[in-house]
Amino acid sequence: MPISDSRTDALLAFNRLLDIMDDLREKCPWDRKQTFETLRHLTIEETYELSDAIIENDLKEIQKEVGDLMLHLVFYAKIGSETDDFDIVSVLNGICEKLIHRHPHIYGDTVVNNEEDVKKNWEQLKLKEGNKSVLGGVPKSLPALVKAMRIQEKARGVGFDWEEKSQVWAKVEEEMQEFKEHFNAETQETIDNEKAEAEFGDVLFSLVNYARFIDINPETALERTNKKFIKRFQYLETKASASGKKLSEMTLAEMDVFWEEAKSL
Repeated sequence: MPISDSRTDALLAFNRLLDIMDDLREKCPWDRKQTFETLRHLTIEETYELSDAIIENDLKEIQKEVGDLMLHLVFYAKIGSETDDFDIVSVLNGICEKLIHRHPHIYGDTVVNNEEDVKKNWEQLKLKEGNKSVLGGVPKSLPALVKAMRIQEKARGVGFDWEEKSQVWAKVEEEMQEFKEHFNAETQETIDNEKAEAEFGDVLFSLVNYARFIDINPETALERTNKKFIKRFQYLETKASASGKKLSEMTLAEMDVFWEEAKSL
């Protein structure tokens, strides 16, 4: 479909989606059955599909997944309206009011000099709104790597952060050394598994911190590495099969030949 920059077209398209949602909720047995709880895991899946499309820079797929998520949001609003708890109007007005309140440098007389000032104002306003902790807005169910990054970003928003990236790297090296201390230097066997796990967590947390300081998103970086490994390993599987061998029957040296080929592609 052609892309339109018309606000009228946007409103018509959104109204069309609302009409279709009304029809589905009334006439489709599957849609009638859905609740917040039954949609939850599907929404999580759609979110990850959007994330995959972004990583792959697949713009057509991004468009499709944004549409899928938009449907879910409209679906939640429709369910909320059926119990008179909230509807799409209150949802949209609610986010509009929050955005206006959280951007006093746009809709008020607050002066900011840069992005960091905006983030600090945002966190301070959230505390004034009743949040008991700056970290209270970090979802408990976030994947640990993403959660670590968000925790650090929010702490930075109120000024709790390192001053120089060299300090952060020194912390990474310190945590690495502490982790190594829980291994036998000769056998590399753990002396205290529980303590080693805790120290390994500290290593990861400090690496996430350093990535943030050098403007690397650790979640994106790790996912790109995951995809790279999958691609190379599947090449290895394909080449092994073509040579009439199973991976379990090959030596590591034999597999390394195909692995190096995959790396050169």
